[in-house]
Amino acid sequence: MADRGASALSLPDDWPAHPDPILALNRMGSFDWDLDTGLMVMDAQAHEIFDMRPDEYDGRPETLGKRVPPSESRRIDTYVSRAVKDGSENYGAYFRVRRRDGSLRWTHTQGYIRRDENGIPRRIIGIVRDATQELSDPEARREQAARDDARRQQTSVVELTTAALAHARTVTDVIDVLKDTRGLAHLGATSLVMGLVEAHRIRLIAEGPVGSFVPGTRLTGIDEQYPMSEVVRTLRPRFIESPEDFAESYPVLWPHITDLHITSAAYLPLIVQARPIGAMGLLYSDRRGFTPEERNVLVALGSSIAQSLQRAMFYEQEKDLAEGLQQAMLPRTIPSVPGADVAVRYRSSEVGGLLGRDIGGDWYDLIPLPGGRVGAVIGDVQGHDTHAAAVMGQLRIVLRAYAAEGHTPATVMARASVFLHELDTDRFATCLYAEADLATGVVQVVRAGHIDPLLRAPDGSCRRVPVDGGLPLGLSAEFGGLEYPVSTMELDPGHTLLLCTDGLVEQPGADLDDGMQILTSDVATGPDDVRALADRLIELAGERGLEDDVALLLLRRRGLDTPRTGGRLQQHVAPGDPEALTQARHMIRAAVRSWGAADRADEIELVADELVTNALMHTEGAAVLTLRVLTGADRRLRVEVEDTSSALPRRREAGESGVSGRGLLLVDLLTDVWGVEARGGGKAVWCEFVVPVRR
Repeated sequence: MADRGASALSLPDDWPAHPDPILALNRMGSFDWDLDTGLMVMDAQAHEIFDMRPDEYDGRPETLGKRVPPSESRRIDTYVSRAVKDGSENYGAYFRVRRRDGSLRWTHTQGYIRRDENGIPRRIIGIVRDATQELSDPEARREQAARDDARRQQTSVVELTTAALAHARTVTDVIDVLKDTRGLAHLGATSLVMGLVEAHRIRLIAEGPVGSFVPGTRLTGIDEQYPMSEVVRTLRPRFIESPEDFAESYPVLWPHITDLHITSAAYLPLIVQARPIGAMGLLYSDRRGFTPEERNVLVALGSSIAQSLQRAMFYEQEKDLAEGLQQAMLPRTIPSVPGADVAVRYRSSEVGGLLGRDIGGDWYDLIPLPGGRVGAVIGDVQGHDTHAAAVMGQLRIVLRAYAAEGHTPATVMARASVFLHELDTDRFATCLYAEADLATGVVQVVRAGHIDPLLRAPDGSCRRVPVDGGLPLGLSAEFGGLEYPVSTMELDPGHTLLLCTDGLVEQPGADLDDGMQILTSDVATGPDDVRALADRLIELAGERGLEDDVALLLLRRRGLDTPRTGGRLQQHVAPGDPEALTQARHMIRAAVRSWGAADRADEIELVADELVTNALMHTEGAAVLTLRVLTGADRRLRVEVEDTSSALPRRREAGESGVSGRGLLLVDLLTDVWGVEARGGGKAVWCEFVVPVRR
């Protein structure tokens, strides 16, 4: 053999001084690859095989790429990487080298992997040899071509299966990929079994063909005499070469599967970060034994499957946690509401694929209020994660509390915005709050950056109800825009109010208005029953592949056989807001008509308008108008106007040309009784009208 001193790099001290002469006789070269430094020393014979002069080689394996075609280099890298990772002691491969004159010749390499006491690979010592003569025989070439084709097919199996597993999000998805007919055909197996490790036991999650389940194997101990238990215990694959091998090694299991005509099997531990998470078995009925290459492919495949399984398990665990948190934050039950039919639905996002990202901050709520009123809430906290759900839960609770305390809809929204801002979170929320008096049908609506509600009539026609709005919750407090306008609408018997989050209307690449038109059409053509309609809308969202979470609330007002004896309505009127005065008058007319006081409607509207005007003219703040029905010896309708001034109203005579001073005279003349009450830092001027019960 030529002197190894011709090598560009010095050889390690433990390299044999005089290699086996057989190497030279067989035209074999040798190499020593230090995996820690990445340098590979070759002797002169190895240089000759690669047709590379010593001064052309710098000790880096990638330099050999000048002589090894890229496709061959990738194939060799795959063999070496697989052997290093799966604990093999050696590897071997045929490949071609391109000589200086451009011709290709066959070469063979055999490497032996040396590991330290911890099993970590440190060094590869091996040989390379000229295989031209070996493969010059046509039959030998055909055999080598067949072996190469088999290797390509085996590599293709790993690639195809790994590619399919990349789209698996759940454990069921992983099993479906492997049990798919084409998947089993790629693997060459007849059937597949799989189990997951749970509390020192193995739980079977996939079994072979229909009818192949072995009683008593649903849960098995790791210490029992089953092949999956063995590979989990030892962390080593178990290749069963023949039926005789199976029967002898596993006498408990074999009698139960003889009818399956199994001739061989491969059981693989599913290992992630040196910890077994399960085991998989591939059962064959048309082969015996496994070549080293086939074993390597199956071990590599087992590693890929283990990674996919762990990813799926993490996804399912976090999805369960997220959905549990979401459900805990939503109302556990929706109270029954006299005079109304209610349906609520929530649909979580089904796309994205990131752990914990299939949950959002969408919510609904229904709040019973005094006087036969009800508050309906729909909202959406920014983001799709558990933090959004946690913020949603806190916001839902405080908004419910503010409404139950009796605050006006505008105040409820403003206080909720301040609360969210003071949480010191980076999230904002859109919200719509509708407070409905089911006796009168009057609905007061406040919108904070949310989409408008829809109103469906008994004949099926549906329309969008434009509602003036303010900034989203959190943003309005940050930018000082806490004034939320209140819109008033009427909900007649048989009409349905629909509140939803934008996940029901937003479609990728489409305008929001187009989505609202589609939703309006869906509602118009949907079932009459609110529960069936809610189910249909959620079903359509799934069919269209809408990507966001969806919260939905439907409220249908039923007709009342007899007039209600109770009721309370409230309207916030800000200074310089003529629209609010108009809405207040509208609310008064609707309430008076519903409460059976139509004969006194003009008087009540005139007095209420006068009291509100006085509050706005003679105080610096807003006025709060409240209408309520009082029962007792007489049935009375009470009007209250509250302001923030402690100054009491004073009755005075108006001059002949005076334009003011007559307000309290009108109140005194038109009402049955009136008065003033102190309210903290302000006051309330009230009056009452006797309203006989209609017969």
